[in-house]
Amino acid sequence: MRLIHLVLFLSVFFSVNLYAQESIISQVEIEGNKRTRTKFLKRLAFVKEGSVLDSLRIASDERRFRLLPSVASASSKYEQLEDGNYKVTYTIVENFAIIPGLNVSQDVNDDLAYRVSLFDFNLLGQNQLVGGFYSKNVFDSYGFFWEGPNLFTRKLGLGLNYQNNVLQHPIFLEDGADVNYKFDSKAFEIRAIYEHNFNNRFELGFNYANETYNFLNGELQSDIPETLDLNRLSIVGEYEYNTITNEYQYVEGFRSIFNFNATIDADGDTDFLKNTFVGRNDFEYFKRIGSRGNWANRLRLGYASNTNSPFAAFALDNQLNIRGVGNVVDRGTASIVLNTEFRQILYEKGWFALQGNAFIDAGTWREPGGEFSDLIDGTNASLFSGLGIRFIHKRIFNAVFRIDYGFSLGDKANSGIVFGIGQYF
Repeated sequence: MRLIHLVLFLSVFFSVNLYAQESIISQVEIEGNKRTRTKFLKRLAFVKEGSVLDSLRIASDERRFRLLPSVASASSKYEQLEDGNYKVTYTIVENFAIIPGLNVSQDVNDDLAYRVSLFDFNLLGQNQLVGGFYSKNVFDSYGFFWEGPNLFTRKLGLGLNYQNNVLQHPIFLEDGADVNYKFDSKAFEIRAIYEHNFNNRFELGFNYANETYNFLNGELQSDIPETLDLNRLSIVGEYEYNTITNEYQYVEGFRSIFNFNATIDADGDTDFLKNTFVGRNDFEYFKRIGSRGNWANRLRLGYASNTNSPFAAFALDNQLNIRGVGNVVDRGTASIVLNTEFRQILYEKGWFALQGNAFIDAGTWREPGGEFSDLIDGTNASLFSGLGIRFIHKRIFNAVFRIDYGFSLGDKANSGIVFGIGQYF
């Protein structure tokens, strides 16, 4: 019995002694932030007042802050106070987070399409997103967005958006004829957002859309209707795995983003328009090369229900996947696209950086109703290369004005210039 008491006494003694030797954080301060609220940043941080001093947790907080749109850079330091406890100080370099956007593309036929937008990525100082866009691609389109990733808790948020996209929508028939439709889609979407940890993020929600097609011009086959209409209710979702770290314009790490749209109810011309499932996964890898270089890679895999319809889910397009190919020049029900580029800082001073890049974009497609062998037989393959330049404002979130010129390395003879805000990927 005395032995048991002795063991219990020693256990309690050593537990108390070890706890007394732990370094406790009694103060957490954040400096350098102006628009971003200190209370919001402290809510995101792992390190709290009363926490045990842990350098790994402090480093995790630095990375978490850098991932915020409102933060360009973050650092930390800790110091011992007179009472033996510690004070941790995070220093934030803020981005300007109210961002205009512009995308312009031109193909070999001198057709122009553009999109202008304005977004605030730090609404209420809590990194909520609000904004909208207007685009002109033959017809007028617009959309509005709001997203609060940390609205309810540090991990749980909500997103809403409404889009009215009206486009000249080309389809490609088996006899080689090109036909243009006016495509009008009105869609409302709501999503729940859950951030499990710094590496894993989930979104799940519903999308309700009305989609109409009206024939414009071309040689229309007798079995293809002039007007189509569909009401669609879908489950939409996204999963992101992210280990990326960034320091101003430099990016390093790996990211995988999977998103899907699964139709659960549809009413209308479902034989032509009902893609019951559309999924896409982007695998991205970034590597720092030397002090001023960055190697960037994206592998994009897409799969849709293989409906034998000219209104296929995936488009071959300048702004989406292959620079220089043109504005919506082909469609398919599955795709493999690889983009790789080397980015080199040519000049940097203060807030400004000039970056050049050399790229290769390659892709292949499965024809509607076709086989997976379409992806490897080379018939539908495209290979483009080119050069680009980036004008970067280092203190404004995503403030990268890019110009790329891509030209075909394969059978296609076309080339083109692509303008935009933000890196291509």
